[in-house]
Parts: sequence; structure tokens; C-alpha cells
Amino acid sequence: MKHQPFEDWLLNEEPITPEQRRELDAHLRSCAYCAALVETGKALRSVRMASPADGFTARFQARLAEQKLVERRRRFWGALWFVLGGLLLLAWFTGPTLVAFFSSPASWIAAFVEWGIFLITTLQALFEAGSVLLRVVPGFLPPFAWMVLLSGVAGIGLLWTVSIWRFTRVPQGV
Repeated sequence: MKHQPFEDWLLNEEPITPEQRRELDAHLRSCAYCAALVETGKALRSVRMASPADGFTARFQARLAEQKLVERRRRFWGALWFVLGGLLLLAWFTGPTLVAFFSSPASWIAAFVEWGIFLITTLQALFEAGSVLLRVVPGFLPPFAWMVLLSGVAGIGLLWTVSIWRFTRVPQGV
């Protein structure tokens, strides 16, 4: 027997139309499963709410505060061990380099200046290549293609922004 719309009507707390009500009543007369579902719902709604024992909320709040304190302590010690381990690993890897640097800083300073000059000249070459491409490429694509490309980039940017917003927002309510 098909139960799907009737289960939805019974389990949702939303009101149903009179026509749906007639269909549901007719179905309940012929379907023991859905009738049992109605009886279970009535039994669950008629149960009287029990009040907590004396001092329950105070004990619960004290236990919750203690658990938070233990969790905070554990997180602190974990972070401390993580940082200390990272510093030890960093010292292990950079130790030989630092010893060589402090024994002869002139060669390291010369290497650093050489690296800086290399970085600056590389950036200048990339800038020149990029400016050449920006002058040449627009002639290869029609304006419609540029519009489609720009729209696609804007759509991806919007999707990225919305996803970051969804992942970083604080949930409200229950």
C-alpha cells in the first residue's frame, strides 16, 4: 500500500486542506500502519512533561562548566606541545644554516643581495611579457568572447564569495 503522502501529512505539523483530510480519513480506515502512526502520535503528544529532579540543573551546569574547563586545558596543552614541537623542528632544520650564517655572514649577505637582484629582474621580465600579451591578445578575441569571459570570471567570483560567506557565518538559533 502507498503510504507516502499520508505519512507526510501525519508527521508534519502543518494544517492540511479539507480534501486532503477526507483522503487521509479514508486511508486511515483501510491502513493499519498509518492508523498505528496516528495513535502513536496521539500517545506522544498526550504524555505529561516531567519536571527535573531537585538540583538537576545546578549539577548539570556544574558538570558542563567542569567539562569546558577540562576541554580548555586540554586544548591549551595540545597547542603548547604543538608550538614547542614546531619550534624544535624549525631549530633542527635551520640549525646548520644559522651556524653557517653566523660563522661567515659576508657570503650570506652577498647571496641575499644576489637573490634580491634576481627577484627584481625576474619581476621586470614578467611585467614586460605581461604587457606584450595584454597588447597582443585583445586582437585575437572578438568583443563577445571577452564579455563571456568576463561574465564567467564574475560568476566564479560571486560563487566563491557566497561560499566563503556560507562557511564562515555563525549559525543562528537552534
